[in-house]
Amino acid sequence: MTDTRALAAQALADVALRGASLRDAMERYAPKLPDARDRALLMALLSDGARWWLRFDAALDRLLDKPLRQKEPAIHALLVLGLVQLEILQLPDYAAVAATVQAARALQRPRFAGLVNAVLRRWQRERTELLAALDAKPQTRHAHPAWLAKAIARDWPAQADAVMASDNLEPPLMLRVNRRRTDRESLMERLRLDGYTVDAHPWLADGIVLPHSSDVTRMPGFAAGEFAVQDGAAQIAGDLADLRSGQRVLDACAAPGGKACHLLEREDIALTALEFEPKRAQRITQNLERLGLTADIVIGDAGDPSAWWDGKPFDRILIDAPCSATGVMRRRPDVRLHRRDSDIAPLAAQQRRILEALWPLLAPGGKLVYITCSLLRDENEAVVNGWLEGRQDARAASFSLPAGQPAAVGWQVLPGDGDLDGMYYAVLEKS
Repeated sequence: MTDTRALAAQALADVALRGASLRDAMERYAPKLPDARDRALLMALLSDGARWWLRFDAALDRLLDKPLRQKEPAIHALLVLGLVQLEILQLPDYAAVAATVQAARALQRPRFAGLVNAVLRRWQRERTELLAALDAKPQTRHAHPAWLAKAIARDWPAQADAVMASDNLEPPLMLRVNRRRTDRESLMERLRLDGYTVDAHPWLADGIVLPHSSDVTRMPGFAAGEFAVQDGAAQIAGDLADLRSGQRVLDACAAPGGKACHLLEREDIALTALEFEPKRAQRITQNLERLGLTADIVIGDAGDPSAWWDGKPFDRILIDAPCSATGVMRRRPDVRLHRRDSDIAPLAAQQRRILEALWPLLAPGGKLVYITCSLLRDENEAVVNGWLEGRQDARAASFSLPAGQPAAVGWQVLPGDGDLDGMYYAVLEKS
């Protein structure tokens, strides 16, 4: 029998210490657990282990005489998970400690079983003092890297603590009804009959909200393509695009295809889904097929249209620009472990390059919707504002949303605003 905690420790070491993505780690380790409850525990341990790593990793510096990160990464990760079980999952003390000690043996490290027990028992004895020390700094209080905690405080001083606290809360599960297959009320009724708690999103016409994550593949309507999983912040793009039937539309940087599919569900348009990576483009194809939609999928660089553009202008262009993903850390907690301060300037340069390259493809009178899932001003309003300076053929449209706040150009939804992910939007109109 496979020990779930031992497996989680190996996976978390891959994510936190070796740079693996949380998704890849789950896909690698989850199949080793045949029982659905064990897989659910693995997911909880791995998600919260990544989310709270920077807090409890720092705690281990106080609890260990010698660091274990390099020589025994799985044991170090197991100790982090022991603290996660006690403090975040709030499992019974005796069960969490005993099971974590047993996991050390399952990792074939029996000589560390006593150390694991001693460290967790010491945490319990000194918990009040240790928590006070961790709470004294924003980066360990909220488990954010120091550079990001500083950047959030700089860009959003009044909201910084709330933003970082929101990053550590479980987000609701949000669905997007496929108008081509059903309507929202009918789908919600069938979900309720199947025992799910669902509500219509208060201002997103296609949004359905469930309080907790669930296996969507088992929900009524999934196999028939009646809905997709998509956070409400991403669904906003469908409104901002302001589509008309018959328009020619480009979704640049389109994978995995959520926004492209939403646009196709809304209107009869000719949509080109552009993606740089062929492997990621396969996910666009899969989503289109399940939802019964059709688009022209093109493999190419959004920053070099000469290699793929047919010369016909687009009425609408959607740029979901490559970014730091700092707005979606409640869903992707491993971002905080992998993103670096030094990434931001190159990302901003890439965003500017894509915007420059695609603007000439937009027809006069057309609209370009620029989006990032970042909350950093350097990637968002600074990029758009800098690009607009001195340009005679473009203007930023004014709009507001029920959640978030205006930026210098465009609109910023911060993580937790309206219980949405963090996302930035600007709508640029061509004269």
